[in-house]
Amino acid sequence: MSHMQIASSQDERCDVLVIGGGPGGSTAATLLARRGYQVLLLEKNHHPRFHIGESLLPMNLPVYERLGVLEKIRAMGVYKPGADFEASNESGYKTYAFARALGNSPPHAFQVWRQDFDKMLFEHARENGVDAREGAEVVAVEQHGARETYVDVRTEDGDSYRVQTRYLLDASGRDAFLASKKKIRHKNPRHQSAAIFAHFRNAEYRPGNDAGNISLYNFEYGWMWMIPLPNGVMSVGAVCRPDYLKQRRGRNHEFLYETLKLNPALWKRVQNAQLVGDEVRVTGNYSYDSSTIGGAGWMLVGDAFAFLDPVFSSGVYLATSGAEQTAVIVDAVLNDPSRETHLQQRLEKRLRKGMRSFAFFIYRFNSPVMRNLFQHPRNTWKVEQGVISMLAGDLFDSRPVWWRLQLFRVIYYISALLNLRGWYAEHCYRLAQAKTNFSSGTTPVDPA
Repeated sequence: MSHMQIASSQDERCDVLVIGGGPGGSTAATLLARRGYQVLLLEKNHHPRFHIGESLLPMNLPVYERLGVLEKIRAMGVYKPGADFEASNESGYKTYAFARALGNSPPHAFQVWRQDFDKMLFEHARENGVDAREGAEVVAVEQHGARETYVDVRTEDGDSYRVQTRYLLDASGRDAFLASKKKIRHKNPRHQSAAIFAHFRNAEYRPGNDAGNISLYNFEYGWMWMIPLPNGVMSVGAVCRPDYLKQRRGRNHEFLYETLKLNPALWKRVQNAQLVGDEVRVTGNYSYDSSTIGGAGWMLVGDAFAFLDPVFSSGVYLATSGAEQTAVIVDAVLNDPSRETHLQQRLEKRLRKGMRSFAFFIYRFNSPVMRNLFQHPRNTWKVEQGVISMLAGDLFDSRPVWWRLQLFRVIYYISALLNLRGWYAEHCYRLAQAKTNFSSGTTPVDPA
């Protein structure tokens, strides 16, 4: 990392410094401040700032209740009773209602404007005693010891200052500040995608109780989403292989419309809608991973550690749930440093287990066999309810859910073998993915 001068008596000091004022950073900062630590939270931008990831999971809600913000989220969000997937039935879709999940996950979630949601969490951290600063970018870090880290900060007006901290948390999101500096961040060779998306008014909602659902669609080059947001706005976009997105010419909104037309059922719901602000956004490769979650005196939180794909809206949940557990670890370590490695490894193992469960579905989501299973689910041995629990985010501590997901894997492979046409189409699909990964410079890996 960048060379820094020896610390002086004028340096600021804190117990914990958190990089990034998104959901993970604000959650960790709030919980550590409640435990009596002096916490500095640095956000390089100003709230509200745009962010993708508007759909929360039911398992988010217990975390927010413990954080003390659940009622604020209820007031700002759209009630989300489930997720639906395009299907060849009378209604044209299959609903997975969260109320049918196994275990104790809440029967609903919410969808939010992320700029308002993130701002609320940031201000909540400040209300709980966190020194929360905006327009403050971390530019360099140097460790002189496990509990002696120096952080260079640059302000938006060009000034700079230095902070000495006993512990450093990186919740910088996809910037992945520490992982990039330490060269431990790696593109995920199993799954690469990019997204193009916008917000619309007057898009067609699902009828009745399904009106707040997130809707998911497949198309030849990836998948698409529709997310109902407050004030009659619908978030609509497509996640696709990078090679498809590279084909776009001209203005982004023209390419978005061309893409949305590739799924007639989705296009029917948006063809008479109007763009909000005439702004179409594009974001690049989603999937990456870090070789470790932390070391002596530092840890990675949320997207700063790893991110797979937004198809099941897992990012915010993994960030806030992981941040809550990270706060417990930091507290324990600052009282007993000998436990640090064990506690970090245990959390990393837990998070990777959850991400693997999501990944099995993500890597195959666009395959013919997976599409058929989602369109025509069977609840034999409560497997369908286990899948709903996965969609709700309940895949860490529930053995009944874990066993159902293993059964689903068996059903998936049997279905692929019995349906030779489906198996052959999937085989071609996997080869196409491997070819895409190879041409982009990554190593093809079988994610089974």
